[in-house]
Amino acid sequence: MLAVMGVFDLIGTTASGWLSDRFNNRLLLFIYYGLRGLSLLYLPYAFGHGSYSLGWFAVFYGLDWIATVPPTLALTTQAFGRERATVLFGWILAAHQIGAALAAYGAGYLRSTEGHYDHAFSVSAALCLVAAVAVLRPTFSTVKR
Repeated sequence: MLAVMGVFDLIGTTASGWLSDRFNNRLLLFIYYGLRGLSLLYLPYAFGHGSYSLGWFAVFYGLDWIATVPPTLALTTQAFGRERATVLFGWILAAHQIGAALAAYGAGYLRSTEGHYDHAFSVSAALCLVAAVAVLRPTFSTVKR
């Protein structure tokens, strides 16, 4: 399933780069985070219904896995300029890794205390849905300097 997810990640990220050059990046991130949240809500159901359902999750989640990178980089460049975008994007990636570590710890803690990951998937889905809405709000790039 991880290999399937990886193949569809390549397709999704490549398509996202193409879309980022042609469409509103905020709208793309809204869609990506929203769909990621919905797929995480589906994951406990997929576990209970065999490899066929899990395969659909792998395809869907794979398409969205790293697809957020091109529109995030485009928005970072728009907001802070080409000269500063690479350094700021590096900090975004570092913050992402810290968040991923905290999420992994939290999921492990929930698994240890509850015996399952269902609540971890629900919390992750909720955070994705919050991010989907938050990305539509104006940021530094829309404020007059």
